[in-house]
Amino acid sequence: MKNTALTEKHISLGAKMVPFAGYNMPVQYEGINAEHATVRNAVGVFDVSHMGEFILKGENALDLIQRVTSNDASKLYDGKVQYSCLPNENGGIVDDLLVYRMDEKSYMLVVNASNIEKDWNWIQKFNTANVKMHNISDKTSLLAIQGPKAADALQSLTDMDLASMEYYTFKKGVFAGVENVLVSATGYTGAGGFEIYFENEYGNQIWDAIFEAGAAYGIKPIGLGARDTLRLEMGFCLYGNDINDTTSPIEAGLGWITKFTKKFTNADALLAQKEAGVAQKLVGFEMIDRGIPRHDYPIVDAEGNTIGTVTSGTQSPSLQKAIGMGYVKKDFAKEGTEIFIDIRNNKIKAKVVKFPFYK
Repeated sequence: MKNTALTEKHISLGAKMVPFAGYNMPVQYEGINAEHATVRNAVGVFDVSHMGEFILKGENALDLIQRVTSNDASKLYDGKVQYSCLPNENGGIVDDLLVYRMDEKSYMLVVNASNIEKDWNWIQKFNTANVKMHNISDKTSLLAIQGPKAADALQSLTDMDLASMEYYTFKKGVFAGVENVLVSATGYTGAGGFEIYFENEYGNQIWDAIFEAGAAYGIKPIGLGARDTLRLEMGFCLYGNDINDTTSPIEAGLGWITKFTKKFTNADALLAQKEAGVAQKLVGFEMIDRGIPRHDYPIVDAEGNTIGTVTSGTQSPSLQKAIGMGYVKKDFAKEGTEIFIDIRNNKIKAKVVKFPFYK
């Protein structure tokens, strides 16, 4: 199992460590509910160094990205980030990812930890025009500093004006005395904040500086458990749960990152699907009766007929109610529709609601 540059730090802080995507990762420190509240109300720090980073460089870098991703990367400018996905040739998704434009001829792609090798091989398969590809995942650390007080907590560490950064933009500069740190106004929590990329050797220096600067703002370390409850409250898809090799971006409600103004992998089939309509859709639902929905629980109608499957579910710490996501037949996808979750052969009532759950 791999460690991040900060694994020993997490262990010394008393984190409960678990295997995740081949890495030894902190799932919680003081408890998921408390950590969730810290991020929603103040500021918390996640070590997400297990994520993958690829650099693509050369005259044809944009062309390669355009061919393998669903979103229109030609709309990017220097310092801009875009959410996108890698469609496969069978209507599903290889992975979802972030695309960073460094300059006209160089880009960084940020991919999911469990898909690093798969994504690399997939993109390389289409690299027919000699784009230089560098996998910098193993030497790159990534911290997500999330929450409404993130900018205030970090500002003393850099000359970059953090508060003025627009969502989905980034800057590079000196941070905590370290040069060439990439600071990105992105995150997976819906609570605002930043993600910062730097070389592994600076891990402890940057971590310690962040906690010293953020002490007055109640900053705390946060595990992957709260990362999951936070993203679920926003209705953000998790690869391997809500999207995978068999779910299409149209079914998953990701039509907004699927741009048919260009040619990309399987574009024709996805366009036909968009025009004809899909048989199933990813929806959010909240429980009316008591019970917590879990991944792979059946979704049924009033008569007990299976109409779909739960992909993610939890007891929402912010809303104090059970919520979930799942695919249902399109006739049951309308907001307000009554559905039932089959929990140990009991039909537990729920209703379809709009994303995000947490406003």
